[in-house]
Amino acid sequence: MMNKEVLGNVMLDEETIAKRVKELGEQISADYDRDYNGEPVIMICILKGASIFAGDLLKKLTLDARIDFMAVSSYGASTKSSGVVKINKDLDTSIEGKNVLIVEDIIDSGLTLHYLIKSLWGRNPKSIKVCTLLDKPARRKVDMKADYVGFEIENRFIVGYGLDYDEKYRNLPYITCLE
Repeated sequence: MMNKEVLGNVMLDEETIAKRVKELGEQISADYDRDYNGEPVIMICILKGASIFAGDLLKKLTLDARIDFMAVSSYGASTKSSGVVKINKDLDTSIEGKNVLIVEDIIDSGLTLHYLIKSLWGRNPKSIKVCTLLDKPARRKVDMKADYVGFEIENRFIVGYGLDYDEKYRNLPYITCLE
């Protein structure tokens, strides 16, 4: 646990993030139109970290997209994943027979997302794809690849644009790291 947090330099500024979110929205819309003939997609926003990203991404989709939310935790007030996944808030709607797009803030060890995907497949969706704003492959503990990645980043603890440290820094409009 850190005694005093110090923010590093801006790694991804607002303009860079907005441009990439627009590109992801266009790519996802084209892929779902092509692969699923305009069928609706249920975007599952993983709270709290992905909330800002998911809201911005939803506005860039040109397909029939619905949104639901799940809250899962594996960090607590730490900078390292505990490896123990807890579902704090489950979906309000059924995903059976539906196309699902999980929207995540960051894939780090991959343990949380691996658990979540396995759990969601048990609910019999038609498809599951993953979109993550940030991918940190250097920390991966399980074989996990997102279908859509905003940015690949180095192995640092990231905050801003929804990502937090002990519930702080989510409101930063850019992405930086804790030094």
